Amino acid sequence: MKKIFLIALFLVGGFAMQAQELKWYTDVREAIMVSNKEQKPMLMFFTGSDWCGWCIRLQNEVLKTPEFTKWAKDNVILVELDYPRRTPQTPEIKNQNNELQQAFGIQGFPTIYFTSAEAKDGKVNFKGLGQTGYVAGGPSAWLTVAEGIVHPKKS
Repeated sequence: MKKIFLIALFLVGGFAMQAQELKWYTDVREAIMVSNKEQKPMLMFFTGSDWCGWCIRLQNEVLKTPEFTKWAKDNVILVELDYPRRTPQTPEIKNQNNELQQAFGIQGFPTIYFTSAEAKDGKVNFKGLGQTGYVAGGPSAWLTVAEGIVHPKKS
């Protein structure tokens, strides 16, 4: 009986952990469709996941925290645009990410760009809301900056 209880507890815990996982899109066109459907802006995370120290720090100190998870689920569609040195990528993802890096003028990592977009006739029009990068002070400091971009105070 104890074994069944422990197995059930483990399975429920596993599902709860999956429920906490955030969906990070790598295909921008798919993210745009979801963004428009859910009426949420996109958070585009330009990162060098396997070499950029500040990117890894931002991931660990903010993007992987429960505070960020809760905020992101309610406020944004997440898009990861990765520029790894060792991790293989498909040519399509590589080309897409390079085009977006040029389009947004990204010169350093990490950069987080908030935008909405619409795709018409095979072309994508982005409407920039703002950008940030690493913000010292943990999740609350970073979320204060992000919230100011996503929900600016109207004066």
